[in-house]
Amino acid sequence: MLTQIADTVRGLSADAVEKANSGHPGLPIGCADIGALLYGKVMKYDPTQPEWPDRDRFILSAGHGSMLVYSLLHLAGFEVSLDDLKSFRQLGSKTPGHPEYGETPGVETTTGPLGQGFANAVGMAIAERMLAQRFNTEGHTIVDHYTYTLLGDGCMMEGISSEAASLAGHLGLGKLIAIYDDNEISIGGSTDITFTESVADRFKAYNWHVIEGVDGHDLKALEEAVKEAKEANDKPSLIIAKTKIAFGAPTKEGSSSAHGAPLGEEEIRGLKKNIGFPEDKEFYIPDEVKEFFKDHTEKLKKEREEWEKAFTEWAEENPDLKEEWDKAHNLELPGDLEETINNLEIKTPVATRKASGETLRKIADEIPYLVGGSADLAPSNKTYLDKYGEIQKDSFDGRNFRFGVREHAMGAIVNGLSLHKGVRPFCATFLVFSDYMRPAIRMAALMKQPVIYVFTHDSVYVGEDGPTHQPIEHVEALRVIPNLKVLRPADAEETKAAWLEAVKRTDGPTALVLTRQGLPHIEKEEGIVGFKRGGYIVHKEKGDRTDAVLMASGSEVSLAVEVAKLLEEKGKEVRVVSVPERREFVNQGTEYIEEVLGKDTFRVVLEAGVGNGWYRLLGHKCHVVSLEDFGMSGPGEEVARELGFDAEKIASDILGNYERL
Repeated sequence: MLTQIADTVRGLSADAVEKANSGHPGLPIGCADIGALLYGKVMKYDPTQPEWPDRDRFILSAGHGSMLVYSLLHLAGFEVSLDDLKSFRQLGSKTPGHPEYGETPGVETTTGPLGQGFANAVGMAIAERMLAQRFNTEGHTIVDHYTYTLLGDGCMMEGISSEAASLAGHLGLGKLIAIYDDNEISIGGSTDITFTESVADRFKAYNWHVIEGVDGHDLKALEEAVKEAKEANDKPSLIIAKTKIAFGAPTKEGSSSAHGAPLGEEEIRGLKKNIGFPEDKEFYIPDEVKEFFKDHTEKLKKEREEWEKAFTEWAEENPDLKEEWDKAHNLELPGDLEETINNLEIKTPVATRKASGETLRKIADEIPYLVGGSADLAPSNKTYLDKYGEIQKDSFDGRNFRFGVREHAMGAIVNGLSLHKGVRPFCATFLVFSDYMRPAIRMAALMKQPVIYVFTHDSVYVGEDGPTHQPIEHVEALRVIPNLKVLRPADAEETKAAWLEAVKRTDGPTALVLTRQGLPHIEKEEGIVGFKRGGYIVHKEKGDRTDAVLMASGSEVSLAVEVAKLLEEKGKEVRVVSVPERREFVNQGTEYIEEVLGKDTFRVVLEAGVGNGWYRLLGHKCHVVSLEDFGMSGPGEEVARELGFDAEKIASDILGNYERL
């Protein structure tokens, strides 16, 4: 029966790609046996309850082969209809070109950028171990599932996979099973033109259990390999499955031409003839396959119902754990969290990274499911939770991660933690290294995952480490990512508010951009309530006129206040506006913006980075103090002054520009 299921997947995948005149038929046809085994025999899931917490997860890291998972989801009884398969890659379809989380029931994560899904799977496997450690009791095992991921040569070549595999091996994630579609084909042709390493030896060096030379079209061999992988419970397992791309196609089997283009009508007819299917029937599903999955679904449903009975018993016997479970899975916050954080006293002047660390540790005491770590920069990022243990091999009850110097994998792993549910992850590094994380940050924003990023050392004030470590374009680069909330607080008070905004947000990721250098407390003449609106007045002109309005975020706000006082000594009336979240400020609309900035005023921006994104808030009377080139090495304050961030110079330039208007 599994062979017939695999052949059905082949037919459906070929037909869907052909109908769309777009897609990647080679992988789903070549990996159909692997998929049939997983969904037809190995995995536990319930298509009627796709969010069942203790389901096995399947992640198609090689997301271009999306018709593999869509075909299997349809056959297995998920809410993916035959019409959905027929509308593959069409606008508004449940079956987009690459799997998208939230669009298709049963799809666990958005994949496509190669290696991201593999690293997500590592995060999910970590989450499973963490929840098992926290919630399983002697009487009840309520968390006990596997994470499966299918990846190809492209995933293997991407650096993110090396980072993630290294950490997975270090942690001994025995319930992570990766299947490598070793078909020796990439878009450009045979992999021998670029990829001749020993993948097996590489993963053995990562402390993985490696099962080599498995015939990816031999269901018995595949099943034995999965069984062996489950028995190796002290290491993650890699099954190297030798497959042929477009297996069964008469002329394109084993050819790179089958990777990313429809097979063509004649080739599909030949494929169907070879597998014994009617050549003239599109989207053909044998009745036996339908009946099999009807029965299989009932078995799976009963298994899920048995788990629910056990879960209910566990909940009755462990009400405190049940309360923790609910809060973690629903991301519930304590009702008095805001009051608790607002009452936290932080001595100033203080670097916002340090204020962040104090705030984070207080929040962690209030939110037990908040977990996270740094890319080997915890002492600098101030993100280590001193009261709590670490996540290490055979010890998953801690809350601190040691991600190592693996920014890209870190970003994707925390996405996996978030997608799994049951924990709320944060991660941290220097702002300049957010470039290494950018693809994973973008995926979090696309999937609306509430990951929190702590980015410290946010400007040329980093100083002596020089231009390699001094971010210039990075804040702006983050601000342009859709659905990423970017908060750059100006002092300890704003830092506390930023953390509150971050933990309250559940429909997307948040980046906190923080200083290395100490900052003074800013007296906010109208309070901090406007912080939530992205921009608000912190220093107001004393008279009836407004000669200049100074806008800034982060460390430049206190500099703006200093400039304002110099201008006031020259008889000018100056307003200072803190803009911790520019996108939110812009989204407030004209009425609020003009209330804060005034109408037709002389507007000035101070930004210790590129300034181009600020022009949306500037009129024809404006002055911009920004950095449009790289920094330099030296003490931070001296570097900043050399690059023009000096209060007296800025005040003089503003006066000169003002007089010319």
